[in-house]
Amino acid sequence: MSTEQETKQSISNPKLKEFKSLLEEDFKERKLKENEIIKATVTEITKNFVVVDCKAKMEGMIPIEEFKYDKEFDKLKVGSSVEVYLERIESFKGEIVISREKAKRMVAWKKMEKVFETQEEVTGYITGKVKGGYVCTVDGLPTFMPSSQIDVRPLKKVDHLMNVPVKVIATRIDRKRGNLCTSRRAVLEKSKNAELKEALKNLKEGDIVENAKVKATTDWGIFLDIDGIDALLHVSDLSYGRVKKPSDLVTIGQSLKVKITKIDKATNRVSASIKALTEDPYENLSKKFKIGEIYEGTCTKLMDYGVFVKLEEGIEGLIHNSELSWQNRNVQPSKVLSPSQNVKVKIINIDKDAKRISLSYKETLANPWTKVMNSVGQKVKIKIKNITDKAIFGELDSGLVGMLHYKEINYDEKQEYLNKFKKNDMIEVKIIDVKDEKIRFSKRALDKDPLDWFKENNKKVGDIITTRVHEVMKTGVKVSVDNEKKIIVSIRKVDLAKSSADARPEVFSPGNALDAKITELDLDKRKIKLSVKAAQIDEEKSLVAKFGEGATKSGATLKGIFEKALGRKSTKKKDK
Repeated sequence: MSTEQETKQSISNPKLKEFKSLLEEDFKERKLKENEIIKATVTEITKNFVVVDCKAKMEGMIPIEEFKYDKEFDKLKVGSSVEVYLERIESFKGEIVISREKAKRMVAWKKMEKVFETQEEVTGYITGKVKGGYVCTVDGLPTFMPSSQIDVRPLKKVDHLMNVPVKVIATRIDRKRGNLCTSRRAVLEKSKNAELKEALKNLKEGDIVENAKVKATTDWGIFLDIDGIDALLHVSDLSYGRVKKPSDLVTIGQSLKVKITKIDKATNRVSASIKALTEDPYENLSKKFKIGEIYEGTCTKLMDYGVFVKLEEGIEGLIHNSELSWQNRNVQPSKVLSPSQNVKVKIINIDKDAKRISLSYKETLANPWTKVMNSVGQKVKIKIKNITDKAIFGELDSGLVGMLHYKEINYDEKQEYLNKFKKNDMIEVKIIDVKDEKIRFSKRALDKDPLDWFKENNKKVGDIITTRVHEVMKTGVKVSVDNEKKIIVSIRKVDLAKSSADARPEVFSPGNALDAKITELDLDKRKIKLSVKAAQIDEEKSLVAKFGEGATKSGATLKGIFEKALGRKSTKKKDK
């Protein structure tokens, strides 16, 4: 019989036709929808699969591994009802595609969304390690647990937490990416905080605890255990004095007597203090110490900005860098004092409110500035410490450093004189000024000032003096005023003669005598100005005043007046 004949026979068979109709009607009532969770009944459990009836055209098969994770397989039996995720009603092979694991994940995700809102604790399993943390599976849903959230303190090993049930809280959820973060630490802290709040009911601020155990020490404080409550004893609460390291004062396990100074109910943090048990030494500070008095102390700590000195137990003062040395205001503290050194200090200021005492070490030593201020005008020896392009810096026997400007080396005021000296040379100078703790030296002041010539010869502004041409320049000439040629003055071209024709520098030669008028003379500023032109004008006025009265009316000429003044006779050439 052919296939076509069999088909015709089945259609004509009323029983088959009725069965087909009932089957189609049953499928319509089941209303299966893809991508949803449906209920299925276990019909068979094989070695590798769990066969379930989903009321579809055929039974579905789920790998056993999807049931073994949370021991669900141990309770599974034929007839058990399980929820599965329907991916496809019919694949290209004609099979139904379902998943128990995806169903559990979908249920778990919805559950975790509610848990995140309520911060409810759930049970999870740490199943593996990933970059930055661990995988924590909650009801089949893998979540990320950062390394910092596995415990309240860093753990070197987590083997004891792997694949065992742990309580966690959802701390972050990203619905778009399907990411979820969990924390075991939050559960532990929550539990600890609850216990801590209960314990804190028996503790209040101001209580004195006789037996606080030292748990750990750091550079900034000590951690204490007070009947199971963690407390911090900050380094500033150890003593009224300065403490270098808390570990130098206590050991782990040691019992301390402390006073509870603060309890933060929001964070459950407890602060304790030892110095609160003793009287504040700064309360009676004015009775013990007075400004301007000298006291003995011990150097406790050297800093870049100064030295701390203990005056008595719990009371310290600071010697600022500027108060360490008379010679150097920015001296390095280690070059003057050393730790544990006993020193005498002078109190220069007390700030009771800020609990600060300002001290001076240099005030207890002889002030070299007093001596040097009384030495202005005296000859001294200095050691060259440094040479710059403008000056020499030299040190006195007292250690004070002063400046010798290049203009004070010689009366010539030439900068090249600096090249004659080198570092560590000993030279003689005179102290010419001390002001604002600055010293000025002069080497030329040891010699006679050439400008004293004007005083010795009683020369002043308006006098006419005879000079000698020293050097001829394009802009004028230089002339020597004295015979030793120590006073050299420049005369500008416009001041060389009354007539511009005679004011050419090239008509002069070294050694020529020139009568010039002193038009400016300031010995303090060492400023001298001479003018040949002014001398000629003055001489002309003098001659006219003496011999030329009425000369204009009589027809006398200026040439004739000069010749008469000079004692010459005018001669006329006779024609031969």
